[in-house]
Amino acid sequence: MAAKIQTSFCLPSFSIPRKKPYSNQFTISASKSISGRKLRAAVIGGGPAGSSAAEALASGGVETFLFERNPPSVAKPCGGAIPLCMLEEFDIPHHLIDRHVTRMRIFSPSNIAVDFGKTLKPDEFIAMLRREVLDSFLRSRAHAAGATAVSGLVTGLDLPAATNAPYIVHYTANGSSRRSLSVDVVIGADGANSRVAKAIGAGEYACAMAFQERIKLPDEKMAHYENLAEMYVGEDVSPDFYAWVFPKCDHVAVGTGTVRSKKAIKVYQRGIRERVNSKINGGKVIKVEAHPIPEHPRPIRVKGRVALVGDAAGYVTKCSGEGIYFAAKSGRVCGNAVVKASEGGERMIHEADLRREYLKPWDADYVSTFRFLDLLQRVFYGSNACREALVELCGDEYVQRMTFDSYLYKKLARGRVWDDAHLFFNTVGSLVRSNVLHTRMETFIL
Repeated sequence: MAAKIQTSFCLPSFSIPRKKPYSNQFTISASKSISGRKLRAAVIGGGPAGSSAAEALASGGVETFLFERNPPSVAKPCGGAIPLCMLEEFDIPHHLIDRHVTRMRIFSPSNIAVDFGKTLKPDEFIAMLRREVLDSFLRSRAHAAGATAVSGLVTGLDLPAATNAPYIVHYTANGSSRRSLSVDVVIGADGANSRVAKAIGAGEYACAMAFQERIKLPDEKMAHYENLAEMYVGEDVSPDFYAWVFPKCDHVAVGTGTVRSKKAIKVYQRGIRERVNSKINGGKVIKVEAHPIPEHPRPIRVKGRVALVGDAAGYVTKCSGEGIYFAAKSGRVCGNAVVKASEGGERMIHEADLRREYLKPWDADYVSTFRFLDLLQRVFYGSNACREALVELCGDEYVQRMTFDSYLYKKLARGRVWDDAHLFFNTVGSLVRSNVLHTRMETFIL
């Protein structure tokens, strides 16, 4: 096992201006004290979800082991956009931000472009980061809080035979022989293909495939993306999602994703490259990435003393494909839930505690958001006609204000009744002009 990491990696912060418990068989044993030691937790996966969970656990007094198999330079393909509120909420240093995006441009299937960012205030922006930089920083902070770093691949998880018996985590460290670790609690933050989820029988779910190329551009072409991010919709780039060009420190990330046609992902990648050819021509591909992305929450996210967070739990929104904030947030909520239920690592916890302190408040805060974005994707990503209507609506300043207020601050933006009614009629009008409404009505009648 790797020794605990002590790190001095600490950059300055960037500043932007008791419910009734569940009743089940575990209630009585959940109050049992742990004699002579602290509660012991294994966090499997060192991305934003796992690192945030490990930091919360270690800071709260729980003995914590953070497993990560990849070196710091490895990260899954990701646009790397995070909302403004995350910078302050998670103390993300200003130095980690590659670009302050203040202009978004969305392109319809017929290449009609709409600027999507006219309502941003002078101090508002979308932060663009590289995942390998963000993930490394969050892991280092978890280690500094007291989490023990374990560099290795988790190969299996043995479930306990009795209520308070330990879980056994099996892993290989740096290609060495198989090792094992006994723990009281397991937090699965190991992505869409989670081994932890499989071990507890958490159920299957649909996954999208994301594909991305990092392309280093000549200086004159990189200047075009100084503070601009682009989104493209159309059957040529994805049958059920969107493609993107997001700026990084010295390159752009060009990618796309799909659920329905994962085998054709390279065809859609060629489609987005063709759409932006004049802007990226002369650029050099410096990295190619592909990774599965969950499409909805798993049927089971807590079982026994095991909880799933981030992609392992399925916390990626439809329509926007956002996952970084929800990964970090779910990890922190789950870690704090374990600390609270165990009274700072002094007592054993059980499934009822995780449901009460983690799942119940999480679902209360975010289930409606996930369902709403799922509905939007079903309505607007089903055909090119729908996508044309979507882009037309994105030109409405009220739509932009409501969208950015909700995205940047992760709070439901409150609109005005008249504006909402006006938006409804604009939506119907856009769908009618795109020959969508008539088609949908025929479907319902048939």
